[in-house]
Amino acid sequence: MTKAVIINGSNSRNSRVTAIHEKVENYFKTQGIEVHTNYVHELPAEDLITANFASEVIILENKRVEEADIIVLLTPIYKASYTGILKTYLDLLPQKAFHRKIILPIAVGGSIGHLLALEYALKPILAVLGATTISHSVYIVDKQIIRLEDGSFAIEDEAINRLDVELKQLQQIVLVN
Repeated sequence: MTKAVIINGSNSRNSRVTAIHEKVENYFKTQGIEVHTNYVHELPAEDLITANFASEVIILENKRVEEADIIVLLTPIYKASYTGILKTYLDLLPQKAFHRKIILPIAVGGSIGHLLALEYALKPILAVLGATTISHSVYIVDKQIIRLEDGSFAIEDEAINRLDVELKQLQQIVLVN
């Protein structure tokens, strides 16, 4: 069975990134892909900040990455880059943790002006972690994700369509490998 890990670098489960996270997770489940989520902000802060490679929680999360076929990295864009929360976890991964994994970077940002943050800030660290199969990044402007009165989210069709294209492409890559 194909396994996926979603590494969510947001600082809350109540952010617009959550809407995209849920869309990706639901897609995987409908395709019969086993999915695990790593909400980085819920990992022990001391282990992240002190780079505690011996932490049982970090070891378990790294094991899930090791066993996964697909890695989805989700992050809001702050200050023209991915979050520091995400970086603290990426620093705890083994040197070639993303080798032979299919990677899909997804970001939500305040304006189209931060579109290249994925290309110039996130993709280099993915390469250092051994990633050789990186799908086209998906960047979504936060205005395309509307928070509804009941607390749920609605995503504009244009953003959903771009995300769906990449998710389907991921599935094709998995079938080939």
